[in-house]
Amino acid sequence: MPFWKQFAFCIVVILAGFAAWVYFVPGAGETMRNAGIPDNIVSMIAPKGEEAADAGAQAQGGQGQGAQGQGQGRRNGGGRNAAVLVVTQAVVQGVVNDRLNAIGTGDAIRSVAVTPQATGTIREILIKSGDMVKQGQVLAKLDSEEQVIAQGQAQVALNSALEKSNLYHSIKSSVSRMDVFDSEIAEQNARLQLQAAELNLTRRNIVAPIDGIVGIVPVNIGDNVTTSTPIVTLDDRTEILVDYWVPERFANTVSVGQTVEATSVARPGKVFSGVLEAVDNRIDSASRTLRLRGRIDNGSDELRAGMSFAVSMKFAGDKYPAVNPLSVQWDAQGSFVWQVTDDKSHKVRVTVVQRNPDYVLVKGELKDGDLIVTQGLQRVRENGAVRVATDVASNDKVAAQ
Repeated sequence: MPFWKQFAFCIVVILAGFAAWVYFVPGAGETMRNAGIPDNIVSMIAPKGEEAADAGAQAQGGQGQGAQGQGQGRRNGGGRNAAVLVVTQAVVQGVVNDRLNAIGTGDAIRSVAVTPQATGTIREILIKSGDMVKQGQVLAKLDSEEQVIAQGQAQVALNSALEKSNLYHSIKSSVSRMDVFDSEIAEQNARLQLQAAELNLTRRNIVAPIDGIVGIVPVNIGDNVTTSTPIVTLDDRTEILVDYWVPERFANTVSVGQTVEATSVARPGKVFSGVLEAVDNRIDSASRTLRLRGRIDNGSDELRAGMSFAVSMKFAGDKYPAVNPLSVQWDAQGSFVWQVTDDKSHKVRVTVVQRNPDYVLVKGELKDGDLIVTQGLQRVRENGAVRVATDVASNDKVAAQ
């Protein structure tokens, strides 16, 4: 299609749309007058009914100042109906940053991987997975024949040293003081050797360093182990520590001792209460988060180390006016709402703080109970007269406008 035909077609479509708007939209004539189009041109374009109303209003213009005001009122919609019908909603108080939610991982209050204190072959295992053990309880034993022999030899040496020392003390007049002193030194060395032998023998027993629950035992009788071989893991899970990370904006809000609530995937719907035990001393530069550690009571033994937890904390929060999302409007200068005072509408500038599905938190010169226009916003003007709808029919009428 040639360009001039496309251009002509666009012009025809625009004119047809304009004509439809003038003919079907009530108040089109007044809108054109407000746009600066002369009355004579509006009279030629506007529908006859609206043109007749405007002509009647102009004919009454010479009957005095009061008649002129009445004619102007009719041109704007007529008498009592000159006030714009709107629906309002009162401002309420909203709170932001009043709750913290995070995901954390649980760990036992104390957890120890038990390793032998000596190298050897496992001769006996005295525990099984799930057992509750006390501190000092023997968990397993290593072969100890050599240590038993060494202890016996040390005991014999000590007995010999004691006999010699006692003899020298009985016959001090027949021996020199140096011989008595040497016998005393020999006795002390024999005692130390016996203590070392007994210590080596004791270390053939693998004992529990803490109270806790036994995990899976990864070794068997006959295994040769060293001082770095894990024999078993003990968890004291009477309390669970939960580490989690929060945004840095909460750094000055959280403090040790605050209440912490946690829920676990393993126990859905059940909330476990605890306290904030520790706050890290720095913000992670990569994630811009702060590490926190909560302590949760687990007296009922329902929780396990390694579980994931949804952690929440409550705060006083920051309070802002909350308005209906439909009431927030925008223009070249930013966002605003229409406030109704004494049946007049006034534009109040606001700054959006947080958007929620049911309301918007804003910062502005608003207080609780202020009436804010939520419907009928298209015809509201600064300091314009408004009528507040009080029933469902009125609301439907406003929605239709």
